[in-house]
Amino acid sequence: MVITRSRLTAQGQVSVPAEVRRKLGIGPGSLLEWTQEGDAIVVRRSGTYTSEDIQHALFGDASPERRSLRALKEGIRAHVRARHARG
Repeated sequence: MVITRSRLTAQGQVSVPAEVRRKLGIGPGSLLEWTQEGDAIVVRRSGTYTSEDIQHALFGDASPERRSLRALKEGIRAHVRARHARG
């Protein structure tokens, strides 16, 4: 069943229609993964972080120590900024 269509630009870019963005719950900066299933190419919203990624961002290789919720949130923010830094 076709939901909608998109056009490929000369630069190889595709616009994701608003209806599809709403259904996937994505916005600017969202990651999409493209997989092949038989003869079809399937596009899905990509799960960005695993619990191991968050554990490593917060505690590195050391054993975790008690931290405040504020410290935990700042650790997550720093990891996200570093992972998505441009340049």
